[in-house]
Formats: sequence, structure tokens, C-alpha cells
Amino acid sequence: MAYESLVDFVKALDDAGELSRVEAEVSWDLEITEVTDRVCKRGGPALVFLRVSGYRTPVLTNALGSRRRMAMALGVSDVEEIAQRIEDMVRRAPPDGLLDKVKTLSEMFRLGQFFPRRVRGGRCKEVIKRGDEVDLLAMPVLRCWPGDGGRFITLPLVVTSDPDTGTRNVGMYRMQVYDRNTTGMHWHVHKTGAEHFRKYRARGERMPVAVAIGADPATIYSATAPLPPSLDELVFAGFLRRRSVETVRCETCDLEVPAWAEYVLEGYVDPGELRREGPFGDHTGYYSLADDYPVFHVTCITHARDPIYPATVVGRPPMEDCYIGKATERIFLPLLRTVVPEIVDINLPVEGIFHNLAFVSIRKAFPGHARKVMHAIWGSGQMMFTKMVVVLDEHVNVQDMGEVIWRLGNNVDWRRDVVIAEGPVDVLDHASPTPNLGGKIGIDATKSWPEEGYPREWPADIAMSAEVVARIDALWATLGIRC
Repeated sequence: MAYESLVDFVKALDDAGELSRVEAEVSWDLEITEVTDRVCKRGGPALVFLRVSGYRTPVLTNALGSRRRMAMALGVSDVEEIAQRIEDMVRRAPPDGLLDKVKTLSEMFRLGQFFPRRVRGGRCKEVIKRGDEVDLLAMPVLRCWPGDGGRFITLPLVVTSDPDTGTRNVGMYRMQVYDRNTTGMHWHVHKTGAEHFRKYRARGERMPVAVAIGADPATIYSATAPLPPSLDELVFAGFLRRRSVETVRCETCDLEVPAWAEYVLEGYVDPGELRREGPFGDHTGYYSLADDYPVFHVTCITHARDPIYPATVVGRPPMEDCYIGKATERIFLPLLRTVVPEIVDINLPVEGIFHNLAFVSIRKAFPGHARKVMHAIWGSGQMMFTKMVVVLDEHVNVQDMGEVIWRLGNNVDWRRDVVIAEGPVDVLDHASPTPNLGGKIGIDATKSWPEEGYPREWPADIAMSAEVVARIDALWATLGIRC
């Protein structure tokens, strides 16, 4: 099912036994983080804090923090169902070439049934505050970790528009609250929001920005998805929901936002103004360092009469964002295969925090094939940030960490099977000596071929004969062995 609003999703979580109400008074300053962190690490439920110190607005955390809740958020029993829908679209796309196929997929996502539908009003318009009435500190924004530079909005849907093409972007970029009406705007250099900012800066013009907080869960997820710049995140959200996202026009700028959001912040970024932002306890498990970022000036806030304030807490994995990342891994695998069709499966383990480690199984067809796949992955959108790519044969279950490590230890000769490369790295990579640029490693853990310089006979895996396995299967219940 598609949820119209975050409120609908919270009710569904409650009905499914996936929500815990916290009745005790808890502070927005560190305490909600400590509770949420413990619950995340133990695989616990979504949390709604009903008594936040100094506020009447409840705070929702860990709403997407399990495989089941992530699937519920997207209206399916398993996210693989969405991957299958995309796989079906890939098969229907013309086979002329990979670039043509990707372009066709973008057009299919744009089908009218998924395009946002503009409406006159919505939940986010029930209360409108302008000018001196604007007060960001009226929201229970969290300070998550002791070393944080302040309070951060952690689930914002930041809406901007390309000044040349009018193409909309909805991205998720954290926002440090400086005071009643200004925040930082943490646009990483590689992100579409940052590209829009650079274009406005080149023009010397103020950049209109709107921020939705607390949209329906599919729209929240879409803001995190690694989509090509030409594909509107609200269109993709409509595809996930199987129903268009309803939008409303902002009060003070020519941007549209989800009508059923809990809050909308409207304002502008001045291209000539930067301010120190951070540090921030990030999903790497380390603090990202303070740096200068653009400043968002809020001129209008609209919100529901009885809003819920959603937040995510990031830190050392596993946390809620790990489940978002794993959903992305499954959903976008069919699209990755349009570029690298020999890929069988991929695993981005949560310990690798999305951009540090990838295990990939392939249908190996020629000498050096694993190396071709490594470089193809480094050339595919946000996969360019992957610091370690391990390539394995098609029969290897890359979701089984034990099997991957076993193959890695047995199959790799470090002089022959390792590729060291240099390229873009994530802004949060503190290990690289130069910001945004660093080393990567590719490891060929496939069975080596004679054509690849392997002069010996490769040994066979140990496996029992199928006949014996079948006979013992038939006898097993009578053996009286408990294990």
C-alpha cells in the first residue's frame, strides 16, 4: 500500500507491532540518541518519544530501521519486489545499447501515472508562519553526539531547481540549526544540490530552496536514492508508491513540495555566504570535521497543526541508515546490470558503510574480466566512491560473509590479483590524504585461468555426491540427531 503521509505510516507501524511509544520525558540533547542507538543495535522497533523536554511535538526515530519496516515503507512485503519491477522494465527497454536503455528507463519512470500531481493545499499548509514568526528552535531538533557542532535536522528533503533547465532535485543533506532562521546546507561537492548552487553562484543570484520534513516514507527514501540528475525524485517516489506524490506550491518561492509533509521550510541560499558547519557524528562512526558550507535563510515555515518531527540518528553501524542502504543495494541492482550485465549479485555490507566495500559475483567469460568489472563499478554513478571491490565467481553467495572470506583467503595471490587505483572518494573519507581524492583497491577472487598467468591446476571444491546427499536426506529424521 502507499501511505499518504508520515502519520499514516506511523499508524501502520503501530498496528503491525513495529512501534514503541516512549512515555518518559527524554531530552532532545543527546538522550534521544542514546535510547535510539541502543534500540538500533539490538534490532528493536521504531520509536516515538511523546514527552521531549521543552516541547509538545513528538519525535519519531528508527522508523526505517529493519528489513520489515523498510519494506513496509515502500508498500511491499520485500524490497526484492521493487527490484523485480525494475528488472521487468529493463527487459522491455530496447537492446540497441546500454546508454539508450538507461535513457529509455528514465522515460518510463516519467510516465504520467507517476508524475507529481499539484493540489491546492495539504497537511503542510495548516499553519503558516512568516518573518518574525519563523523559529526553527520551535522544532525539537536533536543534538545527537557530544562532539556535534550543534543541533542538526537529519531527515530533510531539500528541494532545489536547476536554473538552466528547471529540473528539480530532492536530496537529503543534513542541516545544522544556527539560530531561529538560519541553518547550514551540507551540500557535498558531488551532489546535485551542490551543482545547482554552483550554477546560481556563477550567475550571482540567490538560490531559492525549500525543505520538507516528514513526508510519506517512499518520498523520504527517494531523496536518498542514487538517481541520475535527469530523474526527478518525486517521480521515482510515485513509481515506488504506484501513485503520484501530491505537491503544493510554496508560499514564498516558485518550488513545489510534498503536500502531506509535517513541516516545510522556505527560503534562500546566498551564493556569496559561507559559514562554519560541524563537526557531526556521521554514519562512518567518526565525526565529520567542521568546514565552511552555504547558509540557508528561512523566510517562511508551514506545518501541520499537530506535527510529528522525524529524525534519524547515524553513527557506528548498524543504525537505521544501514537498512536504507541495503534497500538501495537490492532496488538498484537491475539498473547496475544495465551497465555491467555480467554481474550476478552484489553485497554492500553494513560494516562497509555503503561506499567502502562491495562484494560482487560475476559470470566470468574472459581473462581479466574481474578487472573490467572493477573499473566499470568505479565508473557507475555513486559507485565511484567504493574503496574496495572484491570480485568473485558466479556460484559464490556474496551475501554469505563466511563464504566470501573463505574464498578471499584461498583464491587470491596478492602479487597477481590486486589492482590499486586512484579516483574520487566520498567527502566523509577521512583516510584519504587529499579531500575527495584517494586510493581504491580491487581484488580478483575469481578462479584464476591459465590465460591469466596461472600455470597450475586449480583444485576442485570439496562436495558430497548428490546421490549420498539424497539418501541421507531421506534417512535424516530417523537418525535421532539433534542439531
